Amino acid sequence: MTALTLDQVSAGYGGELVLGPLSLTVARGDKVALVGRSGVGKSTLLSLMYEHWPDGTAMIPQELGLVQSLSVFHNVYMGRLSQHPSWYNLVTLVRPFRRDVSTVQALLAELSIEDKLWERAGELSGGQRQRTAIARSLYQRGRLVLADEPASALDGPQSEVVMAALTTQFETAVIAMHDVELALRYTDRVIGIQDGQIALDAPSRELQAADLRFLY
Repeated sequence: MTALTLDQVSAGYGGELVLGPLSLTVARGDKVALVGRSGVGKSTLLSLMYEHWPDGTAMIPQELGLVQSLSVFHNVYMGRLSQHPSWYNLVTLVRPFRRDVSTVQALLAELSIEDKLWERAGELSGGQRQRTAIARSLYQRGRLVLADEPASALDGPQSEVVMAALTTQFETAVIAMHDVELALRYTDRVIGIQDGQIALDAPSRELQAADLRFLY
């Protein structure tokens, strides 16, 4: 991966244009924050990115995509389903291999939910579910992560841990978020979305939180 480009992409619902047309390039190593009010198209833009750049990409949707009836371990393990033969995955569903359990448990420990390893996803709090989805993306080991509000249900210290993990363990990251101060601390580029268009695209080091208020 050198650079990923979207060229005049757009999206609409019910015959109405909600995003674009817009173009942007994400270079290898970029840590990008997508900011703006709810409903302006950040989630749609992430979906378009995933549609155009699926290879080596870990996706954390806002609805998280967890299987509520499965344990935290199995939800995290799903990040590598495609990397194992079918027989291995079937055995893991019934009796997980020790090395996989150890690897997943270590990731959960980084996110302070190692004690939830065998709990069902449906029994977790909102913040615990978010961290399970984040652990799944880290376990996948993709080159690029696309994350939609990955820290929205977390308190201050937990959100810092999550943002640090996503921006250090993935070479490239595009993260939609509302907390602009968190965005400025953990990303090196901010893209502001307004009325379905890119209203701002600037290095984080050149911005302050006040510079982003017009987007809200």
